[in-house]
Amino acid sequence: MPGAGRGPREAWVPGTGVTTAAAARAHAETIVRAHRTVGRTPHPGDLIDLSLVVSELVTDAIRHGDGLAGFDVTTTADGVRIAVHDHSDVIPEAALGGADLPPVHRGNGYGWPLVSRLAREIDARRRPGGKTIAVLVPVRDAAAPDGG
Repeated sequence: MPGAGRGPREAWVPGTGVTTAAAARAHAETIVRAHRTVGRTPHPGDLIDLSLVVSELVTDAIRHGDGLAGFDVTTTADGVRIAVHDHSDVIPEAALGGADLPPVHRGNGYGWPLVSRLAREIDARRRPGGKTIAVLVPVRDAAAPDGG
């Protein structure tokens, strides 16, 4: 069985091949590029934002959520909806409200403030066997007047 014997830091997500933040970034970009409307190109800066948000959410699931349980990418008219499922039912306090940058650099604590600045419609919900963090990352058309 694929994924058998893997620990919480390397979970197999059926159908996506996503086991790491790097694989999640590549999968998300592939979905965005494959599902764009003919003649539309995603704004490069928005793809960078998408990569940062995906990296933070997947890394948090792996490091703090007892491993990655699932990763979904859905394109919408406004951008890309990302859903990251993990095995912990603990909702990060920062996910419940706005997250401020730490006042002193201690090597961590920047992930949620970054996600809250780059993503919209942040939703954290418990589910059987863990939780799901879902966000919408706005992605503009590179050729749009405000996109270029």
